Amino acid sequence: MAERTGRRSVRLDEDATATHIIGRLLGYVVREGRWRGPVVLVCILVSAAAGVAGALFTQALIDDFITPLLGRTDPDWGPLTRALVLIAAVYLAGVVMTLAYNWLVVAIAQQVLRRVRNEMFAHMQRLSLRFFDTHSAGDLMSRYTNDTDTLRQMISQALPQLVSSIASVVAVMVSMIVLSWQLTLFVLAGGAVLLAVARALMSRSGRYFARQQRSIGAVNGFAEESVSGQRVIKVFTHERATQKRFDELNDSLFEDSDLANSYANILMPATGGLGNLLYVVVAVAGGALAISGTTPVTIGVIAAFLQLTRSFTMPLSQIAQQLNSVVMAVAGAQRIFGLLDEEPESDEGRVTLDALEVGRSSSGDPGTRRWQWTDPTGITLPEPVFQRGDVRFDQVTFGYDPEKPVLHDITLFAKPGQKIALVGATGAGKTTITNLLTRFYDVDRGTIRIDGIDVLRMRKADLRASLGIVLQDTSLFSGSVTDNIRFGRLDATDQEVLAAARLAHADEFIRTLPHGYDTELEGTSDTLSQGQRQLLAIARAAISDPPVMILDEATSSVDTHTEALVQQGMDALMTGRTVFVIAHRLSTIENSDVIMVLDHGRIIERGSDEELMARHGTYYALRVGTTELD
Repeated sequence: MAERTGRRSVRLDEDATATHIIGRLLGYVVREGRWRGPVVLVCILVSAAAGVAGALFTQALIDDFITPLLGRTDPDWGPLTRALVLIAAVYLAGVVMTLAYNWLVVAIAQQVLRRVRNEMFAHMQRLSLRFFDTHSAGDLMSRYTNDTDTLRQMISQALPQLVSSIASVVAVMVSMIVLSWQLTLFVLAGGAVLLAVARALMSRSGRYFARQQRSIGAVNGFAEESVSGQRVIKVFTHERATQKRFDELNDSLFEDSDLANSYANILMPATGGLGNLLYVVVAVAGGALAISGTTPVTIGVIAAFLQLTRSFTMPLSQIAQQLNSVVMAVAGAQRIFGLLDEEPESDEGRVTLDALEVGRSSSGDPGTRRWQWTDPTGITLPEPVFQRGDVRFDQVTFGYDPEKPVLHDITLFAKPGQKIALVGATGAGKTTITNLLTRFYDVDRGTIRIDGIDVLRMRKADLRASLGIVLQDTSLFSGSVTDNIRFGRLDATDQEVLAAARLAHADEFIRTLPHGYDTELEGTSDTLSQGQRQLLAIARAAISDPPVMILDEATSSVDTHTEALVQQGMDALMTGRTVFVIAHRLSTIENSDVIMVLDHGRIIERGSDEELMARHGTYYALRVGTTELD
C-alpha cells in the first residue's frame, strides 16, 4: 500500500511539473502572440463552427429541402439553391479561417523560438565556468536544436489543433443534444472508451518521449566530443571502442524512441478504429429508433448524426495524437527551462575599472591608457586607486569539490612589472591559481588582492578586462584574422591590430595566407597550424593591453624556431606588466623574477632560477633531469 501511495505522489509531482511547464510555455505564446493570439482564437472558432454547420445542414438538406421535392412534377429549386449557396459560403469562410490561423500560428511559433533562443544564449553568457565544465557542448547544442524544435511543433501544430478540436467537440456535443439526446448517449459512451484507451497509450508514450530527449542530448554530446577529438581517437586507435560507446548510446536512443513512437503511432489507429465502431453502433441505434417510431428520428437526423459522430471522434483522435507533441514539447521545454533556471554567476562586486584619460601624440597615434579602480558607491573604495598590477594571494585554500582541496594555504605576491613562473607536475594547482585570479572560481578561504583591493569586491567583467590571458588550448572564432585579433579589444584600429600581430611575430605568417589579414577562418578548421593559432592568441592578448598577463603554457604548441620568435614577442609584451607564466619548458622561465614550484597544491620552493638551482632541490632536479614537465 505504501509503495502504491509513493508512486501516486510521484505521478502527482510529475503532473504538477508538466502543468507548470505548459503554463510557462503559454506565457511565451501570450507575450509573443499579442494581437495575433485573439485573432487566431476567433479564426479557430469560426472554422470549427463551419464544420458543425455542414453536419447540421445535412439534416436540413434531407428533411427540409430534398424530401418535399420528391414526387412533385414542378419542383421549386429556389430554396435548395439558396441553401446550397449559403452552406458553400459557410464552408468557404471555414477554409479561409483555417488558412489564416495556420499562417498566424507559424509567425507566433517563430517569434517564440526566437525569444527562447535569445534568452537561452543571453543566460548562458551569465553562467559560471563550473557549469560548462560539467555539461557537454553537444548536450547544450541539443537544447538549441532538438528541444526548441519540439516547441515549434507544439505551438505551430499541436496547440492550434488542440484548440480547434476542443471547440469542435463542444459544438458537436451541443448539436447532437439538439438533434437526439438518445443517440447522444451512445456517442458519449463510445467517447469515454476512446478517451480511456488514449490515456493509457499516452501515459506510456509520455515517459519514453522524456527519455528520448535526454538520450538525444547524450548522443549529440558524445558525437561532438568524438568529432573534436578525432585525432586523438585515431592516434590511439580507439575507433572500435569509440564506435562501441556510440552504439550503446545510440541503442538507448533507439529503444526510447522506438517505444515512444510505437505507443504514439498506435494511438491514431486505435482511436480511429473505435470511432468506426461507434459509427456503426450509431447507425444501428438510429435505424432502430426510426423503425420503432418511439422517438422523432428522421432519415435526415440519422444522416446528420452519423456525420456528427465522425466530427466527434475525429477531434478526439486528433486531441490524443497532438498530446504526443505536447508531451515531447514538455520534455524539451523541461531541458530548456533547466538551462534558463540555472543559477547565474554571482557578482556582488562594486569596484569598476574606469578610464582616467587617453593621451595622444601630436601625430594622432594612441598614447598611454591610464585606468583606475573606482567604487561609485564609495563603500568598498572611498578613493580611486590607480591600476598598477600588484597581485597578492594570502593563505588561499580552494577545492573544486569542497571536500577535496586542490590548493592549501597559498601565499604569494607579484609586484607591478614582475614575472612570476609557476612550475609543477600536472595537477599541482598551477592553472587553478589563474582560475581564482580571474574569478572563474572563488576561493574557499583566504583572499586575493589586486592593487590592494579584494577581487571579490570587483565586478567580474572589470576584473577580467584588466587581465590578458593566453591559454594552452587556443580558441579561434569564425571570421577574419583581423576579427580574431580584435577580439581582445573590439574598438581596436587596424593599425593596432597590425602592431599586435607584429609584437607576437604573427605578421609574417599572416601575410602568407590567401587574403592576408582578411583571410576567413573557421573556429575548428585546420587551415592554421597549432603554432599559428597560438600566435594569434598571443596577438589577441597583446591588443587588450592589460597590466596583468596570464600565460598558461603559451608556447607549448609551437616548435623551437617559432618559440624563439614568440619568446621575443612575449618579452616585449611582458615589459612593464605583471605576468604569471605556467610553462612546461623550463628554459622559457629562466629570466623570471620569482619561480614557484608547486606540489599537490602547496608551494614547496620559491626563488629566482639562480637561487633555486643553488638549493639543489625539486627545481634543480627538474632542470637537470629535463627541460619539460609532463
